[in-house]
Amino acid sequence: MKRLLVVLLLLVSFSSAQRTVKSKQGNIDITKSAGGDNIVCTANFSDELTLLKQDGDYALVRLQRDNCQGWVFYRDVEFVAKAAGDKSMSLDGVDVVGWLDNPAAVFVLENDAADMAGVDINRDFREYLQHTLDREKIEARNQEN
Repeated sequence: MKRLLVVLLLLVSFSSAQRTVKSKQGNIDITKSAGGDNIVCTANFSDELTLLKQDGDYALVRLQRDNCQGWVFYRDVEFVAKAAGDKSMSLDGVDVVGWLDNPAAVFVLENDAADMAGVDINRDFREYLQHTLDREKIEARNQEN
């Protein structure tokens, strides 16, 4: 019984995931029926289509931009590698100079920012120190060396 429940949950989770496809080459015509000539709309090369059903050589797709649904040749579409609604940033038009060892916090700076002069910090922070820590005493207390 537990195996059946697990298998059923896996099937539901995989079937509810929407698969996104796009045209392999150029614009693609979406027709009203599979193999039909009645063109409902045309999807651009960069448009993402939601794959609803595959039936032999044809696939039922939905184009969200025009709220259009219809059939295309299955061999004319390919799956999109990223998930729909991905928040990634394209840096195709930006010259990337250098790299980071740990790119956790990366800020993209524009080149039009004015150069800033150095800032002098003339302040004594010793009054905020409550006590000093000696590395050798801490290591001896923790029996590290």
